Amino acid sequence: MVFTDTHTHLYAAEFDADRDAIIQKAIAEGIERLFLPNIDSSSIDAMLKLTELYPKNCFAMMGLHPCSVNENYEVELKQIEKYLFANKFCAIGEIGIDLFWDETFIEQQKRAFKRQIDWALELNLPIVIHSRKSFEEIFDVLAPYKGKGLRGVFHCFSGSLEQAKRVIDIGFFLGIGGVLTFKNAGLAEVVEKIDISHIVLETDSPYLAPVPHRGKRNESAYISIIAAKLAEIKKCSLTEIAEVTTKNSILLFGR
Repeated sequence: MVFTDTHTHLYAAEFDADRDAIIQKAIAEGIERLFLPNIDSSSIDAMLKLTELYPKNCFAMMGLHPCSVNENYEVELKQIEKYLFANKFCAIGEIGIDLFWDETFIEQQKRAFKRQIDWALELNLPIVIHSRKSFEEIFDVLAPYKGKGLRGVFHCFSGSLEQAKRVIDIGFFLGIGGVLTFKNAGLAEVVEKIDISHIVLETDSPYLAPVPHRGKRNESAYISIIAAKLAEIKKCSLTEIAEVTTKNSILLFGR
C-alpha cells in the first residue's frame, strides 16, 4: 500500500530536531508521497531543501498563506511570483482566506487569493485552499472562475454535508485530516455520506494531530490513523483507502 499525505509542513521548526527521522518513519510506514504547502517567503528555502533531499517523496507547492497577508502583501506576492514562474511546482498553495483570529486584512486576503488563482489558471496548476471561518467568502471569490477549468482541494475540510457537496460540485477534492478522529467534530457523519472518490488524505503536520495524539505534534506517519478511521466509517479495507486516495492525489497534482 502507498499512502499520500497531501498537506504537511515538514520544513517547520517543530521538526528541526528530528526531521529526517520523521520523514524516514513515514516512508517506512507506506506514506511515500509528501506534499509540502508553502507559507510565505520565509519558508521557501527550507521547503525546497526537502525536495532536494527527498526528490522521490517530497513535492513542493508555492503560494502565500492568508495568515501571512498584511499591508505588505504585495512584496510577499512578488517573491512568490518570482519562484513560481522560475521553477516547477505541483500546486499553488496554500492560499485562501482566514478570518479565525482577525479580519483586519480581509480585502488584502481576497486580492492575494484572486492573484494566485489567476496564476494557477495561467500555469494550469491546482490550488490548495485554506478556508478557516471563511467558507462563504471563499465561494464569493471563486464564483467568477466557474467554467474556467480551476481545480484543487479544500484543505482541512471540516464543514457540513451541504458545504462538502458545494465543494464537490465545483470539481474540488476534500482534504480530510485528523479532525476526522475528533469525537464531537461531526466530520465522520459528513464523510460517511461522501464517496471516497472525492477525498484526499492529509495531516497538516505539525498541527491537528489525530486521536490518540491530539494536542501533540502531528506527523506524516499519522496518515495511517486517519486512513484507518476512514476505512472504519466507509466499511472498506485499508488497502482500498490507500489506493483510492492516492489515485485521487495523482488526479489532483498530476504526479
